[in-house]
Amino acid sequence: MSKTLKTVALIGAVAASMTAATTSAHAMEKEKCYGVSLAGENDCAAGPGTTCAGTSKVDYQGNAFTLVDAGTCTSIELPAMADGKARMGSLEALDRDLPTT
Repeated sequence: MSKTLKTVALIGAVAASMTAATTSAHAMEKEKCYGVSLAGENDCAAGPGTTCAGTSKVDYQGNAFTLVDAGTCTSIELPAMADGKARMGSLEALDRDLPTT
């Protein structure tokens, strides 16, 4: 194998590995999604009633977040609220489904 061919092969391998690393990093991007976790399954603190992971008191607690894939938060399917209104995830803390103290 000639020196030029080896150089081209090496450059191609490096370029391929950089592309794969970029794709993996993009796939791992997460964002905080409020109001989608079940009781005790939130990822960390979000407001009164939560101190860190696993401390949410009620299902879909509006001030508790879970990390989800970036761009998916508001499209997560959730059961409707008791009054029949749609329940959706949010990128900001919500005032709904808060625990009563």
